[in-house]
Amino acid sequence: MSLRATRNDLGENAKKVSVNVLNGTLVDTIDLTNCVRMAHWTLRGSNFIGLHTMLEGFYNELFATADEVAERLVQIGGTPDGTSQLVGEKTRLPAYPQHTTASMEHVKELADRFANLAKSVREGIDATDEAGDADTADLLTGLSRDLDKKLWMLEAHLDK
Repeated sequence: MSLRATRNDLGENAKKVSVNVLNGTLVDTIDLTNCVRMAHWTLRGSNFIGLHTMLEGFYNELFATADEVAERLVQIGGTPDGTSQLVGEKTRLPAYPQHTTASMEHVKELADRFANLAKSVREGIDATDEAGDADTADLLTGLSRDLDKKLWMLEAHLDK
């Protein structure tokens, strides 16, 4: 991986670790945003309006999160893996089922993906902190809290 020159005084190893972690997070966040949008567009069921509205908020917030992650990447000399082709190639999330329409199926599928991303973000917090990039670890910590909150909201719908 080559980094662009920048006046940011973060060490070379910390930058490389953080760029790697941030690109994984970016790809998965973009993929998750698209999964949430797919559910928002296609879900059906008696709880449609509540979930439809909640998911619209989720994908808007995830889009803003992806922007923060990509900007941090650029700040430390990295290049974001933000194209559709790279997201499709590099995502660590399972493929989203295209033909799901039942609202609770969507909730389960999304809950699984939020949990997956939250786990990898927590691993990224540890890796970037250990490498000496407290700012990226802090960014990821905020994202971790947000993902956990959204996961809680989804799981609340799954209780019978």
